[in-house]
Amino acid sequence: MPNTPFADLKLFITGPTYLRPQVRAAGTWPEFGHRDAENAKRFKPIFEDLALIADLPADYRTILFLGSGSTAMEAAVRSLVADGETVLHLSVGAFGDLWHSMSVANGKKAVRVGFPAGQAVSIAALEAALAEHKPSVVALTHNETSTGVVNDVAALCRVIKAAGALAIVDGVSIFGGAPTHIAAGCDMYCTATQKSLGLPAGFGIGFVSPAAVEKARHVTGKGHAGDILKHLDRAAHYQTQSTPNGTLGNQMYVQLEYIVRQEGIPARFARHETMRQMAWDFVQALPGFDLFAQEGYRSPTVTTAAVPEGMTFADLKAVKEVMRAHGYLFDPGYAKINQDLEAQGKRPIFRIAHMGDITPVMLSEFLDVLGKALTR
Repeated sequence: MPNTPFADLKLFITGPTYLRPQVRAAGTWPEFGHRDAENAKRFKPIFEDLALIADLPADYRTILFLGSGSTAMEAAVRSLVADGETVLHLSVGAFGDLWHSMSVANGKKAVRVGFPAGQAVSIAALEAALAEHKPSVVALTHNETSTGVVNDVAALCRVIKAAGALAIVDGVSIFGGAPTHIAAGCDMYCTATQKSLGLPAGFGIGFVSPAAVEKARHVTGKGHAGDILKHLDRAAHYQTQSTPNGTLGNQMYVQLEYIVRQEGIPARFARHETMRQMAWDFVQALPGFDLFAQEGYRSPTVTTAAVPEGMTFADLKAVKEVMRAHGYLFDPGYAKINQDLEAQGKRPIFRIAHMGDITPVMLSEFLDVLGKALTR
């Protein structure tokens, strides 16, 4: 590796994530004109491979947003929630709260229904909220990065659609690590490059239904970058709305080719399930530690664990520095979640990210060192 003033740590955080050497190397490939024929050589396969990973219905469309998953999530709100309509946000953690705050910041009539940290959205609670608030759009999180909860998106989307609302989904930290269930009735599924796809940050990704496209035609005040219709005009030519990160485009071309045609999508999803079980076994073997997320709703890409009584968030941050000395970047937990838990007299949590191109061998080595650091 070239000389650098920066540490080359092995990342076991929830994003950015570990990059394969081949992905790093693709960052040195030639730049290109984003309105030139060279663009399609990269982005046509990118659009096609994203659709394969998403198991995208044939009549859905794909958008690449410049920015992050948050960019796609804000575009969903701006393009699909009309003036006077209610958008219902089902929040199971920090990123569900963030999406609600985006709706508020954009002047939308937004209702938040929250669930205790570690708990998933229940069908009963959803049905009650639909009956009370009669939303036109419902926003939910597929995989809550802050708490390690994975919601039953397929079941929830079916209920939302039966109520006549559009379903929009934050799949930022799970896409590329597990099935999307878009075909169950998700109208806009938002994700990003820097987590389970094993790429640098730089693109938000949106998969949109015909119903979402039709709705966007009747919503005003969508802005420029927040208007999915403007993006779709360019996406029809495998382009982005404005100048993309060409380096990331090259890396994305290489990585999606690897996911689809070398590792294989089913094998990739199975590897994430294997690593989830490894993380569960690790936590359950540590005296006094417990799995945090609700049983049956534990994420395939990030595991959360509650520490023993008497161990604090400050202790977890000290463990982070111990792990840094061993060449790892450890995640001591989402700060606001842990501050809230401690204020309630509850045990803080830490996160083990096992997403993207982390392998079971890499995870095993990390957990061996982490176990010693946590119980030292």
